[in-house]
Amino acid sequence: MPQPPSPKAAHAPTPTPTGRSIIEGAFVEAGESVSRAAFRALNPATGTPTGPECFAATPAEIDRAARAAERDARAYASLPREKRAAFLGRIADEILALGEALPALAAAETGLPASPRLASERDRAVLQLRSMAHAVREGAWAEPILDHADPDRKPIPRPDLRRVLVPLGPVAVFGAGNFPIAYSTAGTDTASALAAGCPVVVKGHPGHPGTGELVAQAVTDAAVATGMPTGVFAFLHAGGARENHVGAELVRHPAVAAVGFTGSHAGGMALARLAADRPVPIPVFAEMGSVNPVFLLPAALSRDPVGLAERLFASATASAGQMCTCPGLFFLARGDGADAFLKALASLFHRAEPMVMLSPRVRALYASTLASLAKAKGVEVRAGAAEQPEPRPGSPVTASPALLRTTLAAFEADPALARECFGPAALAVVCDRPDDLLHAASIIPGSLTATIISASPDGALALGLRDLLIPRAGRLISNGVPTGVEVAPAMVHGGPYPATNRPDASAVGPTAIRRWTRPVCFQNFPDELLPHELKDANPLNLARSEDAVYTPPRPSR
Repeated sequence: MPQPPSPKAAHAPTPTPTGRSIIEGAFVEAGESVSRAAFRALNPATGTPTGPECFAATPAEIDRAARAAERDARAYASLPREKRAAFLGRIADEILALGEALPALAAAETGLPASPRLASERDRAVLQLRSMAHAVREGAWAEPILDHADPDRKPIPRPDLRRVLVPLGPVAVFGAGNFPIAYSTAGTDTASALAAGCPVVVKGHPGHPGTGELVAQAVTDAAVATGMPTGVFAFLHAGGARENHVGAELVRHPAVAAVGFTGSHAGGMALARLAADRPVPIPVFAEMGSVNPVFLLPAALSRDPVGLAERLFASATASAGQMCTCPGLFFLARGDGADAFLKALASLFHRAEPMVMLSPRVRALYASTLASLAKAKGVEVRAGAAEQPEPRPGSPVTASPALLRTTLAAFEADPALARECFGPAALAVVCDRPDDLLHAASIIPGSLTATIISASPDGALALGLRDLLIPRAGRLISNGVPTGVEVAPAMVHGGPYPATNRPDASAVGPTAIRRWTRPVCFQNFPDELLPHELKDANPLNLARSEDAVYTPPRPSR
């Protein structure tokens, strides 16, 4: 049977998706299986289908992709770091070479604006890939630690011990529906896994299959151009009747060594259970949503209540509230500043037009969660509509922003009020006294972010809040907004459960590479058998432990 064309050969002057998966550097043939589940993307801005018919991966194709990744895992991991870095950099170049066709296609499939939102997201993905390439070249991500032998140590000699992080093996990546470029096919999980030396098999998101495939073409072209093993990357379409099956079969596959997921709490925990129930359990790193509480302190509210309302409204409704860092809870104490803030915030929510949601599924979940919150005891609707009418078939998939209000007593009595409402809604929790904010901070669920808005007179209260929020959030923000995640080594994009299932990890920045590795210690190995990172001549060995002197305990009297 003739080999199907490579993605590079299929590139026209204006790149277009084909609706076919990519395995071992080539498109899967359309007639390869008769048991396919076909589906199409929906343009939520118009409510009409868009793009070509897509074909979900079959069990045989999933097996082929995973086996190829397993086959080439050792060869890819053992490549010189410069070659791996060149691959990551070439992916960035290929994504840029797609031009404006990429954000335009992503806009048609998600309803998000092509510019500046999706163009900026593309640039972020490029920055992310290039930062990972830099981390690979620099080499410190492997965290080499050398404990040199000490034959004279008493009472026993110390052996030569050398520790380094090594790649886990093939990683299954589930793309995010709300970030079709920066957190999907070649997003943060894929970039960090490839940087670690792990092949990647991507489960395409059914909400933006064309965007996912177009980026997959760029990754495949980069792999060919830099001479990577063919199993280093695969893209599997998943949608229609096979959407959930593709993901489950991929996680269960014995060749898969780890999973990266960005999405709902239900989806992330389902994958974690599947991975834990395997004969050989594997790690799942799931980012699952966040309420991102904001604590507004009295002095800050008194100084600029209207300005704060405008900034926080813009953050809460950015991309129709469909960002993992949008603030969903506002805590404040009664007072003139709080009254002015709530009045200005309610006015902004009241005047806001309906916003395009990512998909009918996302809109339906937003509508049901909002309705449930509005019916809870002690909650009142301050602006917008709690009831979201169902869009007519063929019409835009939109929802209206809403602001709810409750008391701290009601919030504490009903844990459901701390549930994420993924969309353009926020809940203001009004406390009787400023010190009640401390109690509020002690009962919030784990979150990606927590924000403290304060002025100088609020110093003691802000310090108390900081200490209470450290165990409850991955990133603390002072006098800013949580939306906007910088790509930097110090960034933490993660947090305690239920924001993620792994509070020890970050999904952004070079430290994200650690998720796809495990430590290995080499004892008394000759230099010629050591990995490059652990050789004495390697200038990257910056982390060396101090020689320790063992002192035996004194006998008890």
